[in-house]
Amino acid sequence: KMAEKQEEPSNTQNGEPDNAEEGEEKKKKLKREDLPPFEIVTGERLPAIFFKFQFRNVEYSSGRNKTFLCYVLETQGKESVTSRGYLEDEHAAAHAEMAFFNTILPKCESSLRYNITWYVSSSPCVTCADRITETLKKNKNLRLTIMVGRLFMWEEPEMQAALKKMKSAGCKLRIMKPQDFEYVWQNFVEQEEGEEAKAFVPWEDIQDNFQYYEEKLAEIL
Repeated sequence: KMAEKQEEPSNTQNGEPDNAEEGEEKKKKLKREDLPPFEIVTGERLPAIFFKFQFRNVEYSSGRNKTFLCYVLETQGKESVTSRGYLEDEHAAAHAEMAFFNTILPKCESSLRYNITWYVSSSPCVTCADRITETLKKNKNLRLTIMVGRLFMWEEPEMQAALKKMKSAGCKLRIMKPQDFEYVWQNFVEQEEGEEAKAFVPWEDIQDNFQYYEEKLAEIL
């Protein structure tokens, strides 16, 4: 009896939760501290200037060292719930693709089905591609379509192998067509306050670049 009594206070000092709620709080706190020491920016709409620069499907992406990821997440349970937003990263520790799984969809409930579409400025790096492959293999209730503006380091054999693995895990990888850029413009880009929504203005080589990347992707996959 005495021994038990002594244990109790030491438990609370160790931060053992008295109730489930505190336990949740503790988990959240840990979660936050586990995140890498850099900023993942999330929001509903991104500034037009970022879109025009980062999403441009140019062949040489100098200076474009961020990943912008716009997502549509449809969760199908008793009722379907759709959420959308965007993530951007500084290419430092974790990339936007990782951040999506860490923050937007930290756990997949096996009883639900998830249809996810990403519109990403460039295709994932090898590490992110591998993580996507693992996530899809583990969660059969997850469908992921990734629309990319341009291909990242696609000449590298390692990158090509990683993209092939993603495909075999069920990931649909597509190059964004002009219509897809327009969709992102309408749904994910900030429009100026009080102005009529501006129409999407395609850049002059948008179609050629799309075709160029589409051919490359077809060769890889």
